[in-house]
Amino acid sequence: MKQLSVEHLLGIKYLTKNDIDLIFETANHFKEVINRPIKKVPSLRDITIANLFFENSTRTKLSFELAEKRLSADVINFSASQSSVKKGETLIDTVNNILSMKVDIVVMRHSNVGAGVFLSKHVDAKIINAGDGTHEHPTQALLDSYSIKETLGSVKGKKVVIVGDILHSRVALSNIFALQLQGAKVKVCGPTTLIPKYITSLGVEVETNIKKALEWCDVANVLRVQHERMDIKYFPSTREYTQLFGINKEILDNLGKKIVIMHPGPINRGVEITSDVADADQSIILNQVENGVAVRMAVIYLLAQQIKR
Repeated sequence: MKQLSVEHLLGIKYLTKNDIDLIFETANHFKEVINRPIKKVPSLRDITIANLFFENSTRTKLSFELAEKRLSADVINFSASQSSVKKGETLIDTVNNILSMKVDIVVMRHSNVGAGVFLSKHVDAKIINAGDGTHEHPTQALLDSYSIKETLGSVKGKKVVIVGDILHSRVALSNIFALQLQGAKVKVCGPTTLIPKYITSLGVEVETNIKKALEWCDVANVLRVQHERMDIKYFPSTREYTQLFGINKEILDNLGKKIVIMHPGPINRGVEITSDVADADQSIILNQVENGVAVRMAVIYLLAQQIKR
């Protein structure tokens, strides 16, 4: 049986093209499973998974939990807001206490960059990074690429523009790595204050005109502005941001071609994207949600295969 080349899923930058192909192949199988009347398989009946979310999350947490339950794993949910972390307990102590309950896989979201890498060196469990600070969010990038492949037939050679708050987005960085690994061309578009200085060193072009960006691309992956990560103002007002970078039906209708619209959620309707675009037939936002469960099932299943009993 084919195996991943990594022991943990810490970031897309650690994966190979073969790893991504294997995850997608496995996700195809699980997508069939979750569309059956009985949506469960007994694959991971003897595996215990802990979901550790040190940052608030609804969609990612629910998606992982559903993926784990579809695989028949035992699931422990841990929320930092109701934990001993608030009393001063360290990350390693928290995780070791959980591991003493005989946990095999840890899914972790943390506000600190590199928290998953740090943990993987100190605890004896498989680690899946569900987002670390403004660094990476590997399963989101995998499900985004999987959705593009499903819609357009392949990722190779496709032109993808990532629009919005690139500076604070872990989704953007993971997507850039995943798309380039599969042979796509990537541009970013947004206010210059929200585009990191290093971005061109990753082989990514910068476009500050939304209309030009959309004319160039096959796929637009639209990100929300992450006000919660901003300690200063990066643009004058939300209204001005919407006027300069918001995507509406009129802009799309004037392109003269049909592009695919994506969004990792949550959507600020009327800010980065209007409702008639989010709900249009060229939007694959709900497909991304469905594919998220299948892709996360694939990642969990493939890492679980490496656990020695």
